[in-house]
Amino acid sequence: MSSPPPSRIPPIQCLQTFEALARLRSVTQTADELFVTPSAVSHRVKQLEQIIGTKLFGRADFSLTTDGSEYLAHVREGLATLQKFPGRNGASSGKRKLRLAVTPTFARSILIPRLRQFTDAYPEIDVTLQVSIPLLDVVAEDGDLTVRFGTGRYADVEHLCLLKDEITPLASPAFVREHGPFETPQDLEGVPLLRSPLEPWRTWFGAHQLDWPEPFEGSQFNDIGLMCDAAAAGMGVGLIRLKLGAPWLENGTLVRLYDHDVPSPHAHYLCWRAGTMERWECAAFAQWLQKSIGTVG
Repeated sequence: MSSPPPSRIPPIQCLQTFEALARLRSVTQTADELFVTPSAVSHRVKQLEQIIGTKLFGRADFSLTTDGSEYLAHVREGLATLQKFPGRNGASSGKRKLRLAVTPTFARSILIPRLRQFTDAYPEIDVTLQVSIPLLDVVAEDGDLTVRFGTGRYADVEHLCLLKDEITPLASPAFVREHGPFETPQDLEGVPLLRSPLEPWRTWFGAHQLDWPEPFEGSQFNDIGLMCDAAAAGMGVGLIRLKLGAPWLENGTLVRLYDHDVPSPHAHYLCWRAGTMERWECAAFAQWLQKSIGTVG
């Protein structure tokens, strides 16, 4: 006599969604935490209820039914068990690998000063950091998560906005003493302007009603950090994003020429391929990074 077929085990994403919704009691907050759409949250809960054959939530405020409360305890126990790795202290530690492809100055100015917070909180995750400049087609291979700087119109990947910024001309104190004072925007005429395709001058010119063409002469850089170093060395004036230029401003190697800042037309985005956020280490890093950068003024 053959044994009955085994019961179907619910997909883990359904279990994670159920646990998060029971804890947060908000479809929107659950969707934000899991990096999915609100409709995906509803679909996963309905799928789970169909699989186990019982209703988990009783009312619109997402209070649990009696069966839901009992099942939640089993789900949390199961998820906690899955997060434990065998041989943690052995040669094969079972550490999860997370590959990050990050733009250079974002890595130096924003990520690296905070990264130890993540590695301390998640010692079971090994992070590999690679340089990537997607706007200029310098792309790291096989990154699980990628930080891009651009318009945010990325049809090939899922993404979220991490960091917006403002731009302003910066130069070394010695350069300002030699070429200043800079009292009006017109005072930049004839001054060496450092160039980068990552931050065209036309944005700042237009905001100050300067009918000037994009500079076609002068040193050019494909990395904002290199341009900050060049400006600090007295090579000219750089149009710098303030949050990325903060280390140079704080140590005094660069100073502002004007008080008025202009929003950059671009921003930093975290990007990933469909399905990536099903891996808990990717979702954990994305959630941590979003919250950590939220403290950047």
